[in-house]
Order: sequence, then structure tokens, then C-alpha cells
Amino acid sequence: MDMKLKLGILFGGAGEEHPVSVKSAQEVAKHLDLAKYEPVWIGITESGAWRLCDGPNFDAARPAVLSPDRSTPGLLVLLADGRYLTVSLDVVLPVLHGKTGEDGSIQGLLELSGLPYVGCDIQSSAVCMDKSLAYTVVRSAGIATPTFWTGTADEDIDPFQLPYPVFVKPARSGSSFGVSKVTRPAELADALETARRYDAKVLIEEGVVGSEIGCAILGNDGDLVTGELDHITLTHGFFRIHQEDTPESGSENSAPVVPAQIPEDARKLVQETAMAIYRALGCRGLARVDMFLKEDGTVVLNEVNTLPGLTSYSRYPRMMAAAGLSLGDVVDRVVALAMEGSSR
Repeated sequence: MDMKLKLGILFGGAGEEHPVSVKSAQEVAKHLDLAKYEPVWIGITESGAWRLCDGPNFDAARPAVLSPDRSTPGLLVLLADGRYLTVSLDVVLPVLHGKTGEDGSIQGLLELSGLPYVGCDIQSSAVCMDKSLAYTVVRSAGIATPTFWTGTADEDIDPFQLPYPVFVKPARSGSSFGVSKVTRPAELADALETARRYDAKVLIEEGVVGSEIGCAILGNDGDLVTGELDHITLTHGFFRIHQEDTPESGSENSAPVVPAQIPEDARKLVQETAMAIYRALGCRGLARVDMFLKEDGTVVLNEVNTLPGLTSYSRYPRMMAAAGLSLGDVVDRVVALAMEGSSR
């Protein structure tokens, strides 16, 4: 009797992080235990078309959509004669990053479909995607965030009222797309224009002086596992590896150090703070919590990625591997958590 789980793996997407998502899916494919899973590869093209694929690429792809109708659950695949074939799924792993992948959109479709899925739910995905909302929730839990201001699409922001340096970001984007470091008032207008290419809502953050430390988290509710912390070393600028031409061979301005070379008491504080942030935001399954460790020993939230990159050069799998969990182990655990939580 075949007891394999039919695992729908969503990848690609219509946002700016499409190429990163494809690389993440290809890495998942390398580590997937085919004795446990029957993968069903569902690719979303850059124009937003859905396809049933033979693997984590768009070769020999057929038009397909995920049914939101619970009386006809699963994937509807268009056949040559215009009829549809239904492909059943047991659980879905959305290997999608950024807008429409991490912001609650795909999670809403999966909730309608009634299919168990890996990762954060609609609410926590949406809140974490909007950095200003995430900061507001985390502050209410008594955890430090950068001082920040928000601006709408047409809002004029007085450049002489800000404490430089500041970082100007799209409020709802990922992987440092549209982010600028601004050191003087004359640079603000261009930075706002860059950020608004990705989102009408703009976030301005006061620069935090400290080490950038990441914490990979896996689990639901009270039962959480953390990977080894990493520390991003920068020669200049800010961490933006996913925008570089050949990230597999390293970054021109940054390098992650795993485990982070910080004192043991600081390590414990960062891990405890990361787990408190994860719980405050209602995260489930997995997330990467990025923080600043200041020289005075305090910890400040930077951002939360609810579906972090899973590429060969990504931080989350590297941190988990350093703690003894391969990407295959991580997939097994998050799928099991999704199946356990399917009654939510």
C-alpha cells in the first residue's frame, strides 16, 4: 500500500522574488525524501499563470489552478480537449517569497481550499509582511524595534525632520528590494521614489547601530526549535544578497558567520527574544527572525521572514544545518506540523 503524502509544492510567483523562489524549490527538490512524498510541482509564472510542472522548473508545464471549492479539492489541470483532470493533494508547501507568497494571499486561497499548508496563517503572514504593523505588535509585547515613520504614496515627508542615517524601505516587500540607506536630507526624495516602485506605503527607520543577528525558528506555539544564530558581517552598505548576479558564489559586501561569534549570554538573549517575537506575531511552522544586537547588549527587531529563502546560499537552512537539521529534516518537520495543525 502506497502511503506517500501527495505534497503540492508551490514555487515561482508574479513578484520580484520569483527567481529566488525557483532556486529555493530546486534546493527543496534535492533534499526531498521520495520514499515519503509524491511531489506535485505547481509553478506560478512571472505573469501570474499557474502551471503543473514536472519539477521545479517550467518545462513541459500544463495549465492548472488550485480549486478553492472544498467539494472539488486539489489541483484542476486543463487537458487538451478542454476537460479538467483533478489531482488530489494531502498538504501544500508554498515555497514562495515576498508579495502574494508571504503576505497572506496564498494562505487565504489555501484556507478556502481546505488544504493543510506549511507555515504561518493569513493573519501572521500579513502582519509580518508589513514591517510597520509587525513593529507595532512587537512593541506592544515589550520588545524593542527601531524608531520608525510611515508615509503613503502621495505624502510629502520633510527631509529635515529625520535623524540621519535612516533606512527607507517599502513597508511590504522582501529581500531588500527597494531599500536605501539615506545619510543626508538631499538623498531622501530619490530613496522614497525607489521604495514606492515596490509599495505605495513607505517605511522610514532610524538606523540602529549593532550587529545583525539572525535566528531560524521551527515549530508551533510553545514547542519551538532554533537553529544556530548567524551574524552578517558587512564591508559596506546593507545585506542584499538576493539582488546580486551570482549569489551562489558569495556576496560583494557581506558574509554570514554561523554560529555567530557572540558571548553565550547574548546568544541566549537573542534566541529568547526571537522566540518571543515569533509567538507575539502568531507565527507557525517556520520563520527567520532578524535582529540587531547592540553594544549595550540589548536586542532590537529588524524583520521577520515567514517563508525565508531555502536556496543553497540562504541563511535559514544554513543555520538549521549548523544545529544538525538538514533541509530534508526541516521539510519533514514543517510538513508534519502542517498536518497536525490542519484542524485550525
